[in-house]
Amino acid sequence: MTILLLEIMQWVLLVFALLTIIRLVTSKTAESKLACLNVLSGIILAFLVIHGVRLGRALYLDIALVYDIFGFLGLLAISHFLNKKIAGDKDD
Repeated sequence: MTILLLEIMQWVLLVFALLTIIRLVTSKTAESKLACLNVLSGIILAFLVIHGVRLGRALYLDIALVYDIFGFLGLLAISHFLNKKIAGDKDD
């Protein structure tokens, strides 16, 4: 029963990831795209954790932790870049 529930959760996360990718492609502003990338990163993180629990392998949990750290650092870098770009546009 637990394996079936974890597999259903993986399929639900896959549907959410596809919907997020559609939103990412159709969004027009950079802020909206950044939010979609952040949500997609969280979905991938949840998928890795559920997959690791389902298989009983701690390696996936380690990979998920490293992925989350790099995803957060990437989000900070992109936010910093967008902030500088917006501040530069206001000065002109």
